[in-house]
Amino acid sequence: MTSMVCSTRWCQMRLPIQAEMSRTPQAVALGGPRVHLRSTTSTNDRARELALAGAPHGTLVTAGEQTAGRGRQGRSWTAPAGSSLLMSLVLRWPISDRSPSPSPPQSPLPLLAAVAVCDVAGPQARVKWPNDIVVQDGEELRKLAGILTEGRPQEGWAVLGIGLNVAVRLEDLPPELRVRAATLDLPSETIEPTLAKLLSALERRLTDPIEATLDTWRELDALRGREISWETDNELALGHAEGIDDSGRLIVTKAGGSHATLDAGEVRLAPYRASA
Repeated sequence: MTSMVCSTRWCQMRLPIQAEMSRTPQAVALGGPRVHLRSTTSTNDRARELALAGAPHGTLVTAGEQTAGRGRQGRSWTAPAGSSLLMSLVLRWPISDRSPSPSPPQSPLPLLAAVAVCDVAGPQARVKWPNDIVVQDGEELRKLAGILTEGRPQEGWAVLGIGLNVAVRLEDLPPELRVRAATLDLPSETIEPTLAKLLSALERRLTDPIEATLDTWRELDALRGREISWETDNELALGHAEGIDDSGRLIVTKAGGSHATLDAGEVRLAPYRASA
Protein backbone atom coordinates (compact mmCIF):
# COMPACT_ATOMS: atom_id res chain seq x y z
CA MET A 1 0.00 0.00 0.00
CA THR A 2 1.40 3.39 -0.91
CA SER A 3 1.11 6.47 1.24
CA MET A 4 -0.34 9.73 0.00
CA VAL A 5 1.23 13.15 -0.08
CA CYS A 6 -1.77 15.22 0.76
CA SER A 7 -0.69 18.83 0.97
CA THR A 8 -1.48 19.54 -2.67
CA ARG A 9 -4.97 18.10 -2.73
CA TRP A 10 -7.21 19.04 0.14
CA CYS A 11 -9.71 16.23 -0.39
CA GLN A 12 -6.99 13.65 0.31
CA MET A 13 -6.33 14.92 3.82
CA ARG A 14 -9.68 15.88 5.25
CA LEU A 15 -9.15 14.28 8.61
CA PRO A 16 -11.91 13.55 11.12
CA ILE A 17 -9.54 14.62 13.88
CA GLN A 18 -11.65 17.18 15.72
CA ALA A 19 -14.65 15.04 16.56
CA GLU A 20 -12.60 11.95 17.35
CA MET A 21 -9.86 13.45 19.52
CA SER A 22 -12.11 15.79 21.45
CA ARG A 23 -13.85 12.81 23.06
CA THR A 24 -10.91 12.25 25.42
CA PRO A 25 -8.91 15.28 26.65
CA GLN A 26 -5.70 13.28 26.99
CA ALA A 27 -5.88 12.33 23.31
CA VAL A 28 -4.95 15.81 22.15
CA ALA A 29 -1.64 16.00 24.06
CA LEU A 30 1.15 16.58 21.57
CA GLY A 31 4.92 16.37 21.78
CA GLY A 32 5.61 13.03 23.42
CA PRO A 33 7.38 10.78 22.98
CA ARG A 34 9.96 12.99 21.28
CA VAL A 35 12.87 12.15 19.02
CA HIS A 36 15.38 14.97 18.47
CA LEU A 37 18.06 14.62 15.81
CA ARG A 38 21.04 16.86 15.30
CA SER A 39 20.70 16.32 11.55
CA THR A 40 18.38 14.25 9.37
CA THR A 41 17.20 14.11 5.80
CA SER A 42 13.63 15.10 6.70
CA THR A 43 11.67 15.07 9.94
CA ASN A 44 8.62 13.92 7.95
CA ASP A 45 10.56 10.87 6.75
CA ARG A 46 11.47 9.93 10.29
CA ALA A 47 7.94 10.55 11.60
CA ARG A 48 6.45 8.41 8.83
CA GLU A 49 8.80 5.58 9.74
CA LEU A 50 7.70 5.86 13.36
CA ALA A 51 4.02 6.01 12.40
CA LEU A 52 4.36 2.85 10.30
CA ALA A 53 6.07 1.19 13.27
CA GLY A 54 3.11 2.05 15.51
CA ALA A 55 4.25 5.27 17.23
CA PRO A 56 1.42 6.76 19.31
CA HIS A 57 -0.55 9.90 18.67
CA GLY A 58 1.45 12.99 19.57
CA THR A 59 4.89 11.54 18.76
CA LEU A 60 7.20 14.40 17.84
CA VAL A 61 10.31 14.43 15.65
CA THR A 62 12.52 17.55 15.66
CA ALA A 63 15.87 18.30 14.09
CA GLY A 64 18.51 20.97 14.15
CA GLU A 65 19.12 20.54 10.44
CA GLN A 66 17.49 18.88 7.44
CA THR A 67 19.63 17.79 4.53
CA ALA A 68 16.70 16.87 2.29
CA GLY A 69 13.80 18.82 3.75
CA ARG A 70 10.92 19.19 1.36
CA GLY A 71 7.73 21.11 0.85
CA ARG A 72 4.85 20.73 -1.51
CA GLN A 73 5.41 19.23 -4.96
CA GLY A 74 8.82 17.96 -3.92
CA ARG A 75 10.35 21.40 -3.43
CA SER A 76 13.28 21.61 -1.04
CA TRP A 77 13.16 23.41 2.30
CA THR A 78 16.52 25.03 3.04
CA ALA A 79 17.71 26.72 6.22
CA PRO A 80 21.08 26.98 8.00
CA ALA A 81 21.61 24.50 10.82
CA GLY A 82 20.18 25.58 14.18
CA SER A 83 18.14 28.44 12.72
CA SER A 84 14.66 27.00 12.20
CA LEU A 85 11.98 25.10 14.02
CA LEU A 86 11.86 21.80 12.12
CA MET A 87 9.20 19.41 13.39
CA SER A 88 6.87 16.60 12.42
CA LEU A 89 4.02 15.16 14.45
CA VAL A 90 2.31 11.78 14.27
CA LEU A 91 -1.45 12.22 14.56
CA ARG A 92 -3.85 9.33 14.99
CA TRP A 93 -7.58 8.88 15.34
CA PRO A 94 -9.62 5.73 16.10
CA ILE A 95 -10.91 4.25 12.85
CA SER A 96 -13.49 2.15 14.68
CA ASP A 97 -15.16 5.28 16.05
CA ARG A 98 -15.39 7.14 12.77
CA SER A 99 -18.87 8.31 11.93
CA PRO A 100 -20.76 6.18 9.36
CA SER A 101 -22.22 9.40 8.02
CA PRO A 102 -21.09 10.25 4.48
CA SER A 103 -20.18 13.73 5.76
CA PRO A 104 -18.64 13.31 9.24
CA PRO A 105 -17.26 16.32 11.11
CA GLN A 106 -13.90 16.88 9.46
CA SER A 107 -11.04 19.35 9.57
CA PRO A 108 -8.59 19.91 6.73
CA LEU A 109 -5.37 19.47 8.64
CA PRO A 110 -3.30 22.06 6.71
CA LEU A 111 -5.95 24.69 7.47
CA LEU A 112 -5.78 24.35 11.23
CA ALA A 113 -2.00 23.94 11.18
CA ALA A 114 -1.62 27.20 9.25
CA VAL A 115 -3.79 29.03 11.75
CA ALA A 116 -1.81 27.57 14.66
CA VAL A 117 1.48 28.72 13.13
CA CYS A 118 0.06 32.22 12.72
CA ASP A 119 -1.06 32.15 16.36
CA VAL A 120 2.61 31.78 17.30
CA ALA A 121 4.29 33.83 14.56
CA GLY A 122 2.51 37.05 15.43
CA PRO A 123 0.21 39.61 13.83
CA GLN A 124 2.35 40.07 10.74
CA ALA A 125 1.87 36.44 9.67
CA ARG A 126 -0.61 35.60 6.94
CA VAL A 127 -1.62 32.43 5.11
CA LYS A 128 -0.96 31.97 1.40
CA TRP A 129 -3.10 29.18 0.01
CA PRO A 130 -2.67 26.34 0.23
CA ASN A 131 -0.24 26.06 3.14
CA ASP A 132 2.48 28.71 3.25
CA ILE A 133 2.82 31.22 6.06
CA VAL A 134 4.00 34.54 4.69
CA VAL A 135 4.80 38.12 5.63
CA GLN A 136 3.80 40.92 3.30
CA ASP A 137 6.64 43.14 2.11
CA GLY A 138 5.15 45.83 -0.09
CA GLU A 139 3.42 43.95 -2.88
CA GLU A 140 5.51 40.83 -2.29
CA LEU A 141 4.83 37.87 -0.01
CA ARG A 142 7.86 36.45 1.77
CA LYS A 143 7.72 32.90 3.08
CA LEU A 144 8.05 32.49 6.82
CA ALA A 145 6.90 28.89 7.27
CA GLY A 146 5.73 25.89 5.32
CA ILE A 147 3.46 22.94 6.07
CA LEU A 148 3.51 19.43 4.60
CA THR A 149 0.97 16.75 5.48
CA GLU A 150 1.36 13.11 4.55
CA GLY A 151 -0.28 9.94 5.71
CA ARG A 152 -2.66 7.07 5.27
CA PRO A 153 -6.11 8.33 6.27
CA GLN A 154 -7.60 4.90 5.65
CA GLU A 155 -5.32 3.57 8.38
CA GLY A 156 -6.10 6.39 10.78
CA TRP A 157 -2.84 8.34 10.85
CA ALA A 158 -1.14 11.37 9.39
CA VAL A 159 2.17 13.16 9.71
CA LEU A 160 2.13 16.94 10.04
CA GLY A 161 5.40 18.62 9.14
CA ILE A 162 6.13 22.29 9.87
CA GLY A 163 9.21 24.38 9.16
CA LEU A 164 9.32 27.87 10.70
CA ASN A 165 12.14 30.39 10.23
CA VAL A 166 12.70 31.39 13.84
CA ALA A 167 16.33 32.50 13.92
CA VAL A 168 17.25 32.52 10.23
CA ARG A 169 19.51 35.37 9.18
CA LEU A 170 18.46 36.30 5.68
CA GLU A 171 22.01 37.25 4.74
CA ASP A 172 23.00 33.61 5.34
CA LEU A 173 20.61 32.34 2.65
CA PRO A 174 21.47 31.93 -1.02
CA PRO A 175 20.52 35.06 -3.01
CA GLU A 176 17.67 33.31 -4.81
CA LEU A 177 16.06 32.41 -1.46
CA ARG A 178 16.93 35.61 0.38
CA VAL A 179 14.54 37.68 -1.74
CA ARG A 180 11.63 35.32 -1.05
CA ALA A 181 12.14 34.42 2.61
CA ALA A 182 11.02 35.93 5.90
CA THR A 183 12.17 35.27 9.45
CA LEU A 184 11.05 35.96 12.99
CA ASP A 185 14.65 37.13 13.50
CA LEU A 186 14.82 35.80 17.04
CA PRO A 187 17.81 34.28 18.85
CA SER A 188 18.34 30.56 18.32
CA GLU A 189 17.64 30.02 22.03
CA THR A 190 14.00 30.82 21.34
CA ILE A 191 13.44 27.80 19.06
CA GLU A 192 12.52 25.51 21.97
CA PRO A 193 10.08 27.99 23.57
CA THR A 194 8.56 28.58 20.13
CA LEU A 195 8.08 24.84 19.74
CA ALA A 196 6.25 24.68 23.07
CA LYS A 197 3.95 27.53 22.01
CA LEU A 198 3.25 25.89 18.67
CA LEU A 199 2.36 22.54 20.24
CA SER A 200 -0.08 24.32 22.56
CA ALA A 201 -1.58 26.23 19.63
CA LEU A 202 -2.02 23.01 17.65
CA GLU A 203 -3.72 21.33 20.61
CA ARG A 204 -6.18 24.22 20.83
CA ARG A 205 -6.86 24.31 17.11
CA LEU A 206 -7.40 20.55 16.91
CA THR A 207 -10.33 20.87 19.29
CA ASP A 208 -11.77 24.12 17.93
CA PRO A 209 -14.96 23.91 15.88
CA ILE A 210 -14.12 23.83 12.19
CA GLU A 211 -16.20 26.99 11.72
CA ALA A 212 -13.86 28.90 14.04
CA THR A 213 -10.80 27.64 12.17
CA LEU A 214 -12.28 28.64 8.82
CA ASP A 215 -13.22 32.09 10.10
CA THR A 216 -9.70 32.71 11.43
CA TRP A 217 -8.08 31.36 8.26
CA ARG A 218 -10.16 33.76 6.18
CA GLU A 219 -9.10 36.68 8.34
CA LEU A 220 -5.47 35.72 7.70
CA ASP A 221 -5.87 35.13 3.95
CA ALA A 222 -2.98 36.82 2.10
CA LEU A 223 -4.48 36.29 -1.37
CA ARG A 224 -8.11 37.39 -1.02
CA GLY A 225 -8.95 40.14 -3.48
CA ARG A 226 -5.61 39.93 -5.25
CA GLU A 227 -4.97 39.00 -8.86
CA ILE A 228 -3.33 35.60 -9.13
CA SER A 229 -2.14 33.18 -11.77
CA TRP A 230 -2.18 29.40 -11.85
CA GLU A 231 -1.67 26.63 -14.35
CA THR A 232 -4.52 24.50 -15.61
CA ASP A 233 -4.24 21.91 -18.37
CA ASN A 234 -0.71 23.20 -19.06
CA GLU A 235 -2.04 26.69 -19.68
CA LEU A 236 -1.73 29.85 -17.63
CA ALA A 237 -4.95 31.16 -16.08
CA LEU A 238 -5.56 34.54 -14.46
CA GLY A 239 -8.17 35.62 -11.96
CA HIS A 240 -8.85 37.08 -8.55
CA ALA A 241 -8.72 35.08 -5.32
CA GLU A 242 -12.01 35.18 -3.44
CA GLY A 243 -11.13 33.17 -0.35
CA ILE A 244 -11.75 29.52 0.49
CA ASP A 245 -14.87 27.40 0.65
CA ASP A 246 -15.73 25.20 3.62
CA SER A 247 -13.55 22.39 2.23
CA GLY A 248 -10.46 24.57 1.99
CA ARG A 249 -10.55 24.95 -1.78
CA LEU A 250 -9.56 28.29 -3.25
CA ILE A 251 -12.37 30.20 -4.95
CA VAL A 252 -11.29 32.29 -7.93
CA THR A 253 -13.13 34.67 -10.23
CA LYS A 254 -11.86 34.33 -13.77
CA ALA A 255 -11.93 36.84 -16.59
CA GLY A 256 -15.52 37.26 -17.71
CA GLY A 257 -16.88 36.76 -14.22
CA SER A 258 -17.06 32.96 -14.06
CA HIS A 259 -16.00 31.19 -10.87
CA ALA A 260 -13.83 28.16 -10.27
CA THR A 261 -12.43 26.32 -7.27
CA LEU A 262 -8.89 25.03 -6.99
CA ASP A 263 -8.08 22.10 -4.75
CA ALA A 264 -4.48 21.61 -5.84
CA GLY A 265 -1.56 23.28 -7.49
CA GLU A 266 0.52 26.41 -7.20
CA VAL A 267 -0.82 29.95 -7.32
CA ARG A 268 1.23 33.11 -7.69
CA LEU A 269 0.55 36.77 -7.41
CA ALA A 270 0.05 38.20 -10.90
CA PRO A 271 1.83 39.07 -13.09
CA TYR A 272 3.10 35.54 -13.49
CA ARG A 273 6.85 35.11 -13.25
CA ALA A 274 8.23 31.80 -14.43
CA SER A 275 10.72 30.06 -12.18
CA ALA A 276 14.32 30.12 -13.30
